[in-house]
Amino acid sequence: MTESLPLNDALIILAAAIVFVPLFQRLKVSPVLGYLAAGLVIGPHGLGLITASGEARLLAEFGVIFLLFAIGLELPIARLMAMRRYILGLGLAQVAVTSLVIGLIALAFGQGAVAALVLGGALALSSTAAVLQHLVERGEVTARYGRAAIGVLLFQDLAVIPLLVLLPLLAGAGGEGGGGLVQALGFAALKAAGVLVAIIVIGRFVIRPVYRLIAGTRNPELFAATSIFVALGTGWATEHAGMSMALGAFLAGLMLADSEYRHQIEADIQPFRGLFLGLFFMAVGMAVDLGRLAANPGLVLGLAAALLIGKAAILTGLGVLLRLELALSVRVGLLLAQCGEFAFVIGGFAIFQGVLADDLAQIVFLVVAVTMAATPLLAVLGRQWSRRLERRTAHGVHHVEAGEPPDGHVVIAGFGRVGRTVAELLTARGVPYVALDQDPARVAECRADGLPVFYGDASRSEVMTAVGGGRARVVAVTLDKPGPAERAVEALRHGYPKVPVVARGRDMADLSRLEAAGATEVVPEALEGSLRLGATVLSLAGARDDDIKATLDRFREDDYARLKPFQTANTGSASES
Repeated sequence: MTESLPLNDALIILAAAIVFVPLFQRLKVSPVLGYLAAGLVIGPHGLGLITASGEARLLAEFGVIFLLFAIGLELPIARLMAMRRYILGLGLAQVAVTSLVIGLIALAFGQGAVAALVLGGALALSSTAAVLQHLVERGEVTARYGRAAIGVLLFQDLAVIPLLVLLPLLAGAGGEGGGGLVQALGFAALKAAGVLVAIIVIGRFVIRPVYRLIAGTRNPELFAATSIFVALGTGWATEHAGMSMALGAFLAGLMLADSEYRHQIEADIQPFRGLFLGLFFMAVGMAVDLGRLAANPGLVLGLAAALLIGKAAILTGLGVLLRLELALSVRVGLLLAQCGEFAFVIGGFAIFQGVLADDLAQIVFLVVAVTMAATPLLAVLGRQWSRRLERRTAHGVHHVEAGEPPDGHVVIAGFGRVGRTVAELLTARGVPYVALDQDPARVAECRADGLPVFYGDASRSEVMTAVGGGRARVVAVTLDKPGPAERAVEALRHGYPKVPVVARGRDMADLSRLEAAGATEVVPEALEGSLRLGATVLSLAGARDDDIKATLDRFREDDYARLKPFQTANTGSASES
């Protein structure tokens, strides 16, 4: 490894990422463009700090492997079913029609069948990173147009799989004409079916029990290592079966998508996915020649404009045909009009496989970058035009479709006796919740009872993000250990300052620490238990209910200040018992 990527090259790559990615994020531009810009600057067509080398394929493979493993984790069956109208309806139609149109245009301009298929599939996809960033920043993930956009993006993510799987076969079938291509497609489908069955069986009877065993060790490093091994090992197995490592990684993620360990695995794999995919984008940036843009500005900008207009028009028309409101269709169409990061993944992979000519790929990369940079403008135009259309039609009233998930939920961090009691109360009132716990036996028992409980460390912000902490109505931190509880509250307050956080404490010391960490409300068990006991004694002693309530309210004022001396004096004996 040190021969293919010397230390000085690695330092230059990391330094460029550190400089460019935060700069682009500050400008509210997709980090993908930051990685591309960094690669452009340090690559052979920029300052020449790094010359083109053979490590690009290695970076591509690892980036794609972890990316597709993460995509598989994000696609449990329940989620697919809840959004099936947008995924299998609008998403399928968009990918099929847009790919067909772009592919036919490529054929008309003299490209071969394989190149046209790759170009159509790659350019039909939108930027998941740019679109989700926009939706999260505006808090519109659960808005109807946001759900429609996410549904299309989910199908696009799925559509990447066959393209990446077929690229090696398409490269071999490129000179065999249409018959060779059809044969390659059929052979790939049969292989995929066989490998899918084998991996599902192994996953059900081997992988999940192994995860249960590893989770029982309470060793986070070992758990993360297991996730990496599963992703790479499954990819290695499919590659040795004559298929793509990307397919194996995706199937591994899909196999674990419905498991109780999904959120923790997703959090563990995220840094590796981001690092390797970022390095891949930088490798792609090193291969882009900006001199071509200077030499052909009209061609690049013209193709970018044609793609934006054409993709927006196709998606808008399909939305109307599928009986979505015109305003909704226009907004989704403009939001998803850009090309996405998968175009770089597929295009880069196609270059390595010899499917796309380098000159053509350079123009495609420049066009994709221009369309991605236009995403904020497209989002603004979509919002303005959809509002105008809503005012002109009678269908501007927002509605929620039957079967769609609720707009908010409660996250319970810790599912012991307190967390379960909170869950019972929420269920009694019809409030949805998602719970996290680090006891694998408890998680397995709860899931056997059909409860939405997942294995995960609630003090890690990535895990909270995976269970939708930013969209929650409230987060209840019921962990019984002060350290993890404080870290969970701090992570929530830092990541989601507007989400109410109710925490469980044991005494006055816990109350002070959790309040300092940022909890909205803290309920100290020992104090509340004492007050409840006192209320029962007062009731049996003949006090009226109104007087008892008034007395308890006075003691709760000023954060239980009247009871603080007694709690401080008894801290030692309480902690020992």
